[in-house]
Amino acid sequence: MSIANTFAGQFLIAMPSLAEPPFARGVAFLCQHGEDGAVGLLINQISEYRLGDVLAQMKLPCEDIEIADYPVLIGGPVQQERGFVLHREHGHWDSSYRINDDWSVTTSRDILVAMAHGEGPRRAMVTLGYAGWEAGQLEQEVMENAWLTTRADEHIVFDTPIDERWVAATRKLGVSDPSQLAGYAGHA
Repeated sequence: MSIANTFAGQFLIAMPSLAEPPFARGVAFLCQHGEDGAVGLLINQISEYRLGDVLAQMKLPCEDIEIADYPVLIGGPVQQERGFVLHREHGHWDSSYRINDDWSVTTSRDILVAMAHGEGPRRAMVTLGYAGWEAGQLEQEVMENAWLTTRADEHIVFDTPIDERWVAATRKLGVSDPSQLAGYAGHA
């Protein structure tokens, strides 16, 4: 699969037919996509945790109330005990993957230490867990009209309220009324 054929750096927007949690009305940011499968992070499923809870569990002090109150999202159903930080500035973190020129995802403790001290990336989203697709599975789901795709938008990731991100992502595609999306695939 060439880089031109990858969904990495794109949003996957769940169609109404995809009604199973956590994907119902889900928006996933695709971090990796290739011949071996795909990995993404849901950007609109809130968890019961705040960043301060995660930092405290890791025994990392955080005195900044705003940072401690930062929401932690459910990134997907796989490895929900593992944290992922989706961010804009690439930085020099121990375990960071550069998705494209604009985005990176980091899984190492050092980025959370920096965030706890107010020194992390300015634009970051923290999730627990991820969504994964086996080789060919995502392509099949897109062909079956389970997902729509569009280029990821930092304003939706960072500036749009979490419960409004699905509607905002569908509108990015030009769909003014997301309730009008058909839950079936059409073939010409």
